[in-house]
Order: sequence, then structure tokens, then C-alpha cells
Amino acid sequence: MSIREQMPVLARHEGDWVGTYIYVDAEGRIIDKHASHLTCQFTEDDATPYYQINRYTWDDGRKEEHHFPATVEDGKLLFDTERIKGYAWEVDDKTIVLTWSYKNEPNKYLYEMIQISPCGNHRARTWHWFDENGELYKRTLIKEERVRQ
Repeated sequence: MSIREQMPVLARHEGDWVGTYIYVDAEGRIIDKHASHLTCQFTEDDATPYYQINRYTWDDGRKEEHHFPATVEDGKLLFDTERIKGYAWEVDDKTIVLTWSYKNEPNKYLYEMIQISPCGNHRARTWHWFDENGELYKRTLIKEERVRQ
């Protein structure tokens, strides 16, 4: 079974997305904000059938780019890159949940909920950041629009 068949909601995310990431502390104060451009693509490579590229740009000119190849197993998307380790699964016909840890901070973890609109051209994403004690210390709020399918 192909990744598109195993994860039909994920398949709806294919393409390029632009938006804004807003980071807030546990009390809701903005601590960072930047523009984003994500590419979500499916490959013909059975070893990495999904590949995502995240590009970030700040107002001060800083830029970052990160690559996230992934495998799929039993209806889950598995990430194990130099930067993160985690997995994603579909909850319903519009929701994906992702949990991961940054490899440089393995005792902290994040949960992300990704909602795609019925038309498939808008996404809302939220990240919840937890410390080594399981206490929420930060959130990321993301609003995106598809610019290319």
C-alpha cells in the first residue's frame, strides 16, 4: 500500500505552503515571529516516500532551511533526521498529529496538531513545547496558505 493510500489526509498537504510562525511563552507573550515556506512532497523512493523542506525568514534577514525525509510504517510517518526524531499519524479526515524531540534536547518534546481546510488551501498548526518534567513552556502558532499544489 502506498503512502498516499495509508495516509490520505497527509496526501492532501502536498505542495508549497507559505505562512507565519508565532512563538509565545506559556503566558502567551510573543517571543519570536518569522515567515515560512514549506514544501511537502512525495517521492518515488520507497526508503523515503515523503520529503519536507522548511524554509524560515526573519525580518532581520536571518534564514534557515531544514530537510525532513520520512518513512512510513503502519499508517505512521516516521522522522529520524540529524535535527529531530518523531512520528505523525492521522486523527480524522482533516487532522494530523505529530510528536517529536529535537536531538540536541532529547528530554524535551513537542506535540503538533495540523488542521487542513476542506478546500485544501489553508492550514492551521499549533505546537506545544514540553520540558523534561512534562510542563508546557512554549507554543508555536502557524497559519499557512498553499501557493502550489
